[in-house]
Amino acid sequence: MILSKNSPQAQITSIDISEDSLNLARDRTAGEGITNVEFRLENIFYLPFGNESFDHVFVCFVLEHLMEPVKALASLRRVLRTGGTITVIEGDHGSCFFHPGTEAAVKAWNSLVEVQARLGGNSLIGRQVYPLLKRAGFSDITVSPRMVYSDPSRLHMEEGFVRRTIIPMVEGVRESAIGMGIIDAETFNRGIGDLHRTAGEEGTFAYTFFKGVGRK
Repeated sequence: MILSKNSPQAQITSIDISEDSLNLARDRTAGEGITNVEFRLENIFYLPFGNESFDHVFVCFVLEHLMEPVKALASLRRVLRTGGTITVIEGDHGSCFFHPGTEAAVKAWNSLVEVQARLGGNSLIGRQVYPLLKRAGFSDITVSPRMVYSDPSRLHMEEGFVRRTIIPMVEGVRESAIGMGIIDAETFNRGIGDLHRTAGEEGTFAYTFFKGVGRK
């Protein structure tokens, strides 16, 4: 919604492989009165658009879930006009530092990394944004790290980032992590409790996102 609001004159095509996600996005944009976005159920590897159809491509938190990120970027490059640009934003779970960093909290966090790897993804992909864009054929590539930091002086970050984003993300792999034998239930639950302490009175949490920009 931010992209569409900041660029009201642009015509935006948003794709996803999940109909549920698209319906949720449609409802939200309709509620905000946004009319310059078209939502389509499409596969990033098999885009139905013609060559050089778009001026800019925006990819956020997608590559980490793909087994072939370079192939996906090459597919996006095909539909980008010559001289057009791409923006890629990905996190890197290996960039995470928090206090208190108890053994259980670290194990719970690392279970998230391991589950994603076993499912064919890569939660450490942020550090690879530059070489991935390079291998996909883009030029004029620049990558800028964006650290997000939370402590008790930043209550909005403790609530919005740690409690509502980070911890639910880790909790989301609970069944998979335990089922795969990566971590036992008791340790995982204790780790989640300790992660909540990172948003407490003496807690801190730091995480780095990587924003890459390239040109066709």
